[in-house]
Amino acid sequence: MSLNKPRLRNPLKNARGLGSAKDGTGHFIYQRITAIALVFLSIYVVGLIVSLIGDDYASVHASVAHPCNAILLVAFSIAMFWHAKLGVQVIIEDYVHTPFYAATLHLLNIFVCALAAIASVLAVVRIALGA
Repeated sequence: MSLNKPRLRNPLKNARGLGSAKDGTGHFIYQRITAIALVFLSIYVVGLIVSLIGDDYASVHASVAHPCNAILLVAFSIAMFWHAKLGVQVIIEDYVHTPFYAATLHLLNIFVCALAAIASVLAVVRIALGA
């Protein structure tokens, strides 16, 4: 075996340290966990919505204000926007190759998903607390 083996990495990558980010597995796992959670939470939320069709405002308000329903609606909102953030992040990483646009879109993705999640949670909390 020779000590002068050819290296398969580009010398520029060695100089810049552009190796693996070692973050892909965690991202993959979080995306799958949120997907599994969303399967069950979506069934629950759709069932809740179907059960409320035709009800008056007071009964819908009371149903959403019930602690179990409120907790599951908040969990659905958080899981949904977290999953959306992860999915859009993958799309940006795969298809946007200009560093400035990629960074801008990553920040926009984070802020939009966080703002929408906060607004959703605030709406459910206001209904649950009767504000």
